[in-house]
Amino acid sequence: MNGRFAALQQRDFRVLWIGALFSFMGVQMQFFLRGILAWDLTERADALGLVYFVLGVSLLVATPLGGVASDRFPKRTLMLVSQSGTFVAPLLLSIAVLADVVAYWMLVGSAVLQGTAFGFFGPARVAMARDLVGRENLGNAIGLQSLAMNGTRTLAPSLAGALVGWSAFGIGPTYIVATLLAVGAMIATALLPNPPAVLGGAARPVADIMAGIRYVRATPEIRGVVAATFAVLMFAFSYVSFIPALVEGEFGLEEQHVGYFTSAGSVGALLAGLWVAGVADSPRAPWIMAVAGMLFGLSVVGLGLAPSFGVAVAIVAFAGASTTTFQTLSNTLALQAAADEFGGRVQSILQLGFAGFGMAALPLGVLAERIGLRTALVIMGSIAAAAVGRWALMTGAVQIRQSRDARV
Repeated sequence: MNGRFAALQQRDFRVLWIGALFSFMGVQMQFFLRGILAWDLTERADALGLVYFVLGVSLLVATPLGGVASDRFPKRTLMLVSQSGTFVAPLLLSIAVLADVVAYWMLVGSAVLQGTAFGFFGPARVAMARDLVGRENLGNAIGLQSLAMNGTRTLAPSLAGALVGWSAFGIGPTYIVATLLAVGAMIATALLPNPPAVLGGAARPVADIMAGIRYVRATPEIRGVVAATFAVLMFAFSYVSFIPALVEGEFGLEEQHVGYFTSAGSVGALLAGLWVAGVADSPRAPWIMAVAGMLFGLSVVGLGLAPSFGVAVAIVAFAGASTTTFQTLSNTLALQAAADEFGGRVQSILQLGFAGFGMAALPLGVLAERIGLRTALVIMGSIAAAAVGRWALMTGAVQIRQSRDARV
């Protein structure tokens, strides 16, 4: 099948995509609400960083196990179990907020629960997409799932910001909306087929994890993509942790402007997602990935230098477009190169970049408190752009293109 929406012609993938839409919507709302609450309770950039740090640690622990689980267990079952965490976290916080007993430690606990859940859900979801559409449409499928994620990044912060700012609603009921979205995602997942596990034999979690790591290290085209992804997520993507501090602290605006700012990035991501879904399976994908990664790093530098909120909004729209392009293509290239029995573990190792993003948020938050948020953003973006440029020039794009040509 060809076309920008080829994967959606398959019924099962449509169900997976709709479930992802509900899931991403709820998670993005929680992401927004957690940042707002953390800033309101502490008004400190390092406190924002700590929330995402524990999220990252949870992902770091859970994601390798999630990769093994997605290779060893039926994926629908695994997705349903892990999605329960994205249901429980907003439910408990809604109760705490409505009872007026919410505390900062609860945000930390919510981040742990959500990070653990996503550590298992993420690899299973992407591996399920490959099972449903095959390698020939994998890039299109990942691009369309990215489109769903970025569409919710456009809508979720705006909706959450509007509900929070509405005097008759507020944060507690908004968390209830996020809970209901998680329920919708679980219903859609229950309608999917349940492909059998691809990895047989006795379960050996540590040995299986180590085998996945050795496989990535021994496969240069995957290893290079993973290294570039880690650099981008740990440094450039960490800017999202400090959006409340940038908007409210640096520009002196109110919390609804956080939603506007985040939505601007999501608009750019959404437009890029429409485009990248049509080119993700093309021979140009490695080069596009490299350019997008460098441009994303430079966009974060631009945020640190932005003289006004309006300029920053324009820059973050470009940042959203470039990071969506980069992440879609990095996932596609790595999974297209991976053997079937390692698909879940390769995806889990890629997802560990988000754990790195969360863990980097704390030291970067401390750095921002010491030298200023703007200076920290310039450093973060510069490191990411330089790392991707080095990968592209020395090994990355050329190596992947040659490997693809050899397979053809």
